[in-house]
Amino acid sequence: MTQEQKRRAFIKAMLLAGASLYLPACKPKTPSTPPNTQTPPTTSNSPIEEKPDTIEEEVEQIDEMFESENVVFFRMEDAEYSDLSVGFNLRVPKQPKIIALCKNEEGIAESVKYAKQFKLQVCVKSGGHSFEGFSSNDGGMCINLSLLKEVEWLDDNTIKLGCGLTLKEIYDALLPKGKIIPAGSCAGVGIGGLALGGGYGLFGRKFGLTCDSMKALTLIDGNGKIHEAQNDDELLWACRGGGNGNFGVVANMTFKVHEAPKTFTRHLFKAYKLDVGRAKSLLQKWFDMTENLPNSCFGAYVLNGKTLTVLITDAENRIADIKPFLDTFSASMDKTTIGEVETDLPKSLKRYYGIQTPLYFKNACAGLYKGFTDIEGCIEAVIQKVHENRGLIYQVNTLGGEIASPSFEAVSAYPHRAYPYLSELQAYYEKESQGEKLVNAFQDIQTIFTNHGITAHYRNYPDINFKNWETAYYGENYARLQKVKRKYDAGNVIWHEQSVKG
Repeated sequence: MTQEQKRRAFIKAMLLAGASLYLPACKPKTPSTPPNTQTPPTTSNSPIEEKPDTIEEEVEQIDEMFESENVVFFRMEDAEYSDLSVGFNLRVPKQPKIIALCKNEEGIAESVKYAKQFKLQVCVKSGGHSFEGFSSNDGGMCINLSLLKEVEWLDDNTIKLGCGLTLKEIYDALLPKGKIIPAGSCAGVGIGGLALGGGYGLFGRKFGLTCDSMKALTLIDGNGKIHEAQNDDELLWACRGGGNGNFGVVANMTFKVHEAPKTFTRHLFKAYKLDVGRAKSLLQKWFDMTENLPNSCFGAYVLNGKTLTVLITDAENRIADIKPFLDTFSASMDKTTIGEVETDLPKSLKRYYGIQTPLYFKNACAGLYKGFTDIEGCIEAVIQKVHENRGLIYQVNTLGGEIASPSFEAVSAYPHRAYPYLSELQAYYEKESQGEKLVNAFQDIQTIFTNHGITAHYRNYPDINFKNWETAYYGENYARLQKVKRKYDAGNVIWHEQSVKG
């Protein structure tokens, strides 16, 4: 018996047993159980109304899906399933019943219709780097976009990118032509997830968020219908910072590209064996000195245990403008590296590509701030926790610059442009058994911030424990995003634990 014949026999057995298409996989974990798994609303064009009359016809209908030229479905008994199901964060393993490896927009549409017909919740995997594993699920369908690698130059300043592309692949395509989009720095992150949640990085202050350069996109909605969004379309507004996995599956995006910086300079400062008082003092000094950075610069304060790293990068070699910053931290830190001007941008960016293989971690936004006063009353307790728990990192990055542009704010759902600082809490560990202690300490810090009134958070750095995530991520734009959800996915087919509710 061939593998395909075995598959057909297995499906028929399941249907005869009354289990429809639901395989006896692992029981969904409580946090991942969809809140809305009832039959989607029946409409005049709903595929649910067109049920075959016999088991044999239903098996044939399902089998046709497996033979589609546009998508390949994988299940747990398939050899390829293991590799396709692994996400970047090993802390949140999930097992979808079906992984739909889509080859094009039509494959995505077929997959969504299939999932709707058989009542499977759909999640979307671009790069698979979701901090909370929202790009996978338990017991549903994961639409995998990793084959969508289209790079199409529409003109010298406009590029169309498939949502399966990683940032490394995009930089490899753009930088040799002297072009760039303001994206992140981690090599393996997918452009789909990054841009839909906002997207910031080393060049965000100069050019805006990743989503601010987005001019158009193709989305397949919760009914499997293909939409083209551009200009002042409400869907495009929602997808500029309104989050991924909410309204449908985005297959590709069109971006305005920018002239890549001709130079790139990195300045690095280190301090060791810090006590709480010194770490706090240096953080306050960092806030004070970054208020007036040129838009070409990006700054970061990274506290790893009792070791502090302060980073500033400059895409225009504005050495005279940042001299007060350099002088201040040269005198305040234990080690200083004043960088040389570099002209090889691709080589420079590779420093920030990061680990590209799966690992155990718990990362999340620890708040967006307007300045040091937002956290002055609680930061000592936070620093103490970081000092006491090896593996915890507290980081603050600069936003502001063009990210705060009113023109970008007017046409995007990203709600936090008034905040010039973004913080991130990170916990890394090598073995699963090491996670509980670190994750508990992590949550203690998040509680400290929450109790101190820190409530605004970045959608791309989610935390499953945020109680009011709707307003934390989307602010006053949430109600408007709900209207978009009802228009494109009223049946809640596209779902994850913190997806927009219609």
